[in-house]
Amino acid sequence: MTRTEQVEIEGVAMVATLVPGDGVGLLALHGSNEGGTARLAETVARRCGATSLVFTQPGTRRPVHIPSPRMAADHCVLLREFLSHVALTVSLHGHMRPETPHSVFLGGRNRDAAQVLAEAFAAGAPRFPAVVDLAAIPSGLRGVHPRNPVNLTRLGGVQVELPLLARTSGGTDRPPAQVVDALAAGVAALGRAASLRGAGYGATGHGEAADA
Repeated sequence: MTRTEQVEIEGVAMVATLVPGDGVGLLALHGSNEGGTARLAETVARRCGATSLVFTQPGTRRPVHIPSPRMAADHCVLLREFLSHVALTVSLHGHMRPETPHSVFLGGRNRDAAQVLAEAFAAGAPRFPAVVDLAAIPSGLRGVHPRNPVNLTRLGGVQVELPLLARTSGGTDRPPAQVVDALAAGVAALGRAASLRGAGYGATGHGEAADA
């Protein structure tokens, strides 16, 4: 059952769209800024039976980019619900680093989960090599701030920074099929992990937000 919420964060009007699913959550905080991330989150979540939460700024010609740690607004009901029910987050972002036009950077505080996604990209989308070593990821793309929503679910999560070629195709926000397949395989693998069994919207009890 899809639910939407109109929310204002730092004076910017947004629409949050939540589709409940299992204990892995696909998050797109900048769906209107970072082309393809909203569609990728929704598509992968639907394919895997995962939860998705997407923020957009519909009708805005120049969407405002609010840094991820400042998106953790306490007054956003659907974000609070997402963080409470999801065990692990895969947060999708876009980067435009000209020196690394094919690199996918896997940040966030759950490094084991980052490795799982890296293996899925290596198997399904080798054109887009995944970088797991935090020291090799540009500092602004590491996603390790304690207030970043990717780190606020019970098991933390992975911030997936995708280059333009890995999230759009043919001048549209349609992600390449091999990226969809690879990410879906990685999310499915995370969902099968023993630590996620019983998590999600059908589970009893709620996850706790991480401190770090």
